[in-house]
Amino acid sequence: MTGIVLLGIVTAKTFRATRGHTLHMPLAMLTIARVTRGTFHDFVPLHAQVIALDTTYLDALEGGRVERILAQAGDAVVAGQPLVELSNTELELDVLDREGRLIESITQLQAYQTQLEQNRINNQKALAQIDYNIVRLSRSLGRRTQLAAKGLEPVETRETVQDELDYDSKLQPLQAQSNQKQEELRLRQLPQIQSQIEKLQEDLRITHGKLDNLTVRAPVSGLLTALDLKAGENRNRGERFAEITPNTGYKLSAAVDEYYLRRVRTGRSAAVEVGDKTYHAAVTRLYPQVKDGTFSVDLAFDQQTPAGLLPGQTVQGKLSLGEDTTGLLLPAGAFLERTGGDWVFVLGSDRASAQRRRIKIGRRNADQVEILGGLRPGDEVITSDYTGLEGIERIELGR
Repeated sequence: MTGIVLLGIVTAKTFRATRGHTLHMPLAMLTIARVTRGTFHDFVPLHAQVIALDTTYLDALEGGRVERILAQAGDAVVAGQPLVELSNTELELDVLDREGRLIESITQLQAYQTQLEQNRINNQKALAQIDYNIVRLSRSLGRRTQLAAKGLEPVETRETVQDELDYDSKLQPLQAQSNQKQEELRLRQLPQIQSQIEKLQEDLRITHGKLDNLTVRAPVSGLLTALDLKAGENRNRGERFAEITPNTGYKLSAAVDEYYLRRVRTGRSAAVEVGDKTYHAAVTRLYPQVKDGTFSVDLAFDQQTPAGLLPGQTVQGKLSLGEDTTGLLLPAGAFLERTGGDWVFVLGSDRASAQRRRIKIGRRNADQVEILGGLRPGDEVITSDYTGLEGIERIELGR
């Protein structure tokens, strides 16, 4: 076929130079198709890739030397299962140092907490002692007053007791006020101290957990993929170790020619061939960005996901763009790349020549072109490559 196309190009260039808008070409070099009335199947072929619905990336929370590899790509793993064991001496020393400093800080806060409680008890004891002194001195003063009145005890002794009682009576409200203020301060400090202790304990747990991170575990259950590690190599923090595909199913991702961008929308159905069975899917997402002449769509299977699918697998199918309709049809061909469906060469009834004719096309798929004007049933059209024929009006066909 390639040889025919190249020969056609050379012939076209040769005859254009000699005959202007008319060209002589052997009929056997060309592909001829007949215009017929039939059913137009409104679809676009799909070349889709199987992609997991969900993918969990497994990254190194801490760097280190790979000591043991406990699972391989393709293994089914469960959440929490150890996959890789690392060692990191520098991290271990850093954790020990940080743990020591955190424990020291926690101990200091707890000691301060204890001191506040001890101060509260001492203040209550001091106030209780003053209250006791007032009661004791009041009783003693009463007795000594009676004895002094009878001349049985010196007045100076009664006055001494009176002075002590007056002192404690003045001291009592001061001690009570001091106790109240210190208690209010203690009650404000206690929640703050407790909060700091809890924060330090959480930091201690996280710090110790850094050592646990040296054992890389599966965050979810699923199929382990893309694991590429070797024992003895060093890996940095944040490096990707592998991927895990949870058992949540698969979707399809396909690139579609930009020509169909305005006609593809979510909900469009597709028939996909997997093995010897056909499965139905539907467009769930459309990415309108055009790259290299195509745009991307995601499709999800309507019901049961085919068994045995693997990420990256390629499947073939057809994406429906509308209902099947009856109309005038022309087989698709290479001519569309040059003309865009605006014009074709139509053979005469004697098949001795082909005349350039403007036409109007509608929808098209990989096999058919819908003819809206310019052609009639039974017309024969050259559908092979039109490279070099852009300026030709008539082709003389030879045997």
